Amino acid sequence: MHLIYIAAGGALGSVARYYATLALTAVAGAGMPWGTVLVNITGSFVIGCAAGAFSAGSPASTAPFVRYFLMVGLCGGYTTFSAFSLQTVHMLQDGLPVRALCHALLSVCACVAATMIGYSLAATLTR
Repeated sequence: MHLIYIAAGGALGSVARYYATLALTAVAGAGMPWGTVLVNITGSFVIGCAAGAFSAGSPASTAPFVRYFLMVGLCGGYTTFSAFSLQTVHMLQDGLPVRALCHALLSVCACVAATMIGYSLAATLTR
């Protein structure tokens, strides 16, 4: 049953990533991969919220559906570390080291911060 939860979450996460990236590229342009940055930050926030809720011993922590569907499936399908890595390599190959560095620093720092905020928020709200 766990594989069904993971597959369903992964499918929804992948579709959500696709549409979020399309929407943000339409608004912000394609000069910087803002869609990837956005999905990684929001995915980090969601996985932080889930982990915070689990750590606080909330009823959700005992539901395998939530852990497998949300954390493994949805967040795994939604976030795009491999896309982030490839985009950074392309920027370096295109002779844009400053843009590549900005992309890497923004993505990593914002995602870690979003995970911390989500974790703390969920842990506080579920106690």
